[in-house]
Amino acid sequence: MKKKGAALITVVALIVVTSAMVAAVYYFIRRGVEVTGLQKKYQTAREASLGGLDVFTKEVLPMAIGGTTLANVVASFNTITSAQVQQGATNACFSDKLLKTTLNWAGGCSNSLDAKSSPDIRFTLSGVAPARPFDVYTKITDTVAGNSNTSGITLEGQGTAESQTGIITAQHFPYMYRMDVQSERQNDPTAKTNFTVLYAY
Repeated sequence: MKKKGAALITVVALIVVTSAMVAAVYYFIRRGVEVTGLQKKYQTAREASLGGLDVFTKEVLPMAIGGTTLANVVASFNTITSAQVQQGATNACFSDKLLKTTLNWAGGCSNSLDAKSSPDIRFTLSGVAPARPFDVYTKITDTVAGNSNTSGITLEGQGTAESQTGIITAQHFPYMYRMDVQSERQNDPTAKTNFTVLYAY
């Protein structure tokens, strides 16, 4: 009788241990799938943010600093790209953000760090079906005066000093901007990223 009781206890103990091991393996597999899904969402949102930032710094800013109003920049983008671009800031406010320090911006210009609440420009980037589009919100949140060198000499590939004068000449950057960028997949607030970037023009 004692041998049968001991065998029963051993079998029950083995079943409990095996069940615990199977449950642990199932849990870790499930968590791994969830983490992989979250990582994929983040990477996609990150790429959308970087794409929006790239267009903002390489296309929008040079045109606007060159004298084109923000409304005209947005209109030109909507005619040549499949992305939908919407203006958030007024022309005057965006001009202030580009050409004046933050303290001298007009009263209605927003410098809150939340790019989504009052963006300067919003891009809607469409995805290949069945993927949902991403909304990318870009905003200049701070402008400071850059350095004052106007020589036009850059140090890229030339070392740290000019050979004839021995004086270090820094490249001229009239303004430096703090930009905040947020991307978010439409109808999925879990797929989003936020970036803060320092940009010298």
